[in-house]
Amino acid sequence: MSDYNTPPPPPPPPPPPGGFQQQGPVSPWGAPLAPWIQRVGAYLLDQCLILPFALLQFVFLPKTVTTDINGTINTTTSAGNLLLSLLVSLLTLAVVAYNRWYLGGRGQSFGKKQLKLILVAESTGQPIGTLNAFLRDLAHIIDSLICYIGWLFPLWDQKRQTIADKVMTTLVPIKG
Repeated sequence: MSDYNTPPPPPPPPPPPGGFQQQGPVSPWGAPLAPWIQRVGAYLLDQCLILPFALLQFVFLPKTVTTDINGTINTTTSAGNLLLSLLVSLLTLAVVAYNRWYLGGRGQSFGKKQLKLILVAESTGQPIGTLNAFLRDLAHIIDSLICYIGWLFPLWDQKRQTIADKVMTTLVPIKG
């Protein structure tokens, strides 16, 4: 028996714009965690900063020249522009130190900033600091040692963490 005076239940809310969107993993404070491809994009943008320096380094490196004159083989090594090569190496190190460790320690390297990501401590939700950003980069050696599998962990990990993130207890959420 039903009561004809009872209003029907309200209709379900409409789907979000653009169709159904599955909510991904979120940080303890509710920020959505960055998908793997977005993290890869941030890393590639960071690498683009040092690409010009790497190309210059290749140009200025000492070179070995082999010549064949009248059946004899002569091998000489040119000094190249050793001083310029050293200068470019120091500039590259300075760019890496500034971008990866100084800015990264404050939560956003160049690539992360462009893709609206931030590197934070899992416990506090705050940037991890320059020293911990450097240590996290060292911990990425573990990601590489196991046939680069550690770099793929965010594809299936519940917190979207690499092994280095697990070691350093860091998360990479999307900055709101």
